[in-house]
Amino acid sequence: MGNALVFLLICLDCCLHSPMYFFLCHLSIVDVCYASSNVPDMLRSLLGQGRTISFAGCGAQIHLYLIFALTECVLLAVMSSVRYVAICRPLRYALITIWRLCLTLATVPWALAFVFGTLQASLALHLPFCGPCEVVHFSCEILAVLKLACTAATADKVLIFAVCVCFFLFPLALFLISSLDILATVLRIRSAPGWHKTFSTCGSHPTVVGVFYGNAIFMYVGPGSGNSPGREKVLSLSYSLISPSVNPVIYSGRNKQVKEALLKLQRRKRVFHSV
Repeated sequence: MGNALVFLLICLDCCLHSPMYFFLCHLSIVDVCYASSNVPDMLRSLLGQGRTISFAGCGAQIHLYLIFALTECVLLAVMSSVRYVAICRPLRYALITIWRLCLTLATVPWALAFVFGTLQASLALHLPFCGPCEVVHFSCEILAVLKLACTAATADKVLIFAVCVCFFLFPLALFLISSLDILATVLRIRSAPGWHKTFSTCGSHPTVVGVFYGNAIFMYVGPGSGNSPGREKVLSLSYSLISPSVNPVIYSGRNKQVKEALLKLQRRKRVFHSV
């Protein structure tokens, strides 16, 4: 609901037609698709209803899950770069406002995620599986499915680790480097209004990045990647449901422009009902 509202506000309010909100709009789309791909099955499993799924349905769920998760990884890195240019290289920010470049930067995450997500899902689903095929998870999460394979699935695990390094650690390193430069630039600002404007514009992004990458790295790359099934379920729930749900709140809570756009939408609604 929150992501749909953010998407609607950005589309309707011309004041939000800027590169930063353009990519935020894409992030809202990714979050909606990401949650929709596995949350319904997750809720049915939690409620004890419909705990079976076909092999094709499981494969489709893995494929969509990987595409949307990898898209968000790269998209967050792109948004970090946009904020870096806006604050540290303001004279070059005009280059990003060229919509052809914005469309290219928005297309790259989707394209990369589709290629690598399809590759990972294809390799995983072509493994021989031994019965009983019972996934110890809320949904068809790829690591939980690989545990059912009759073979060691070493190639798949190596590929998953390589993709995690490319899609998690490299974008996170880019975010950390750009954040340090942004912090150095902000510390040189002498006026209080300048501080407030900068933090209201960019302060929400580190929170979203920390929640998303923290859960992902702990689950797939770091020492937490060998978690017990119970802990993996909790991490997956946070990763799949909580993060997409709180992203619009984090981005919009302290954003003056989004609040003004929401007030405009409410006024339009009142005028429409009064006519």
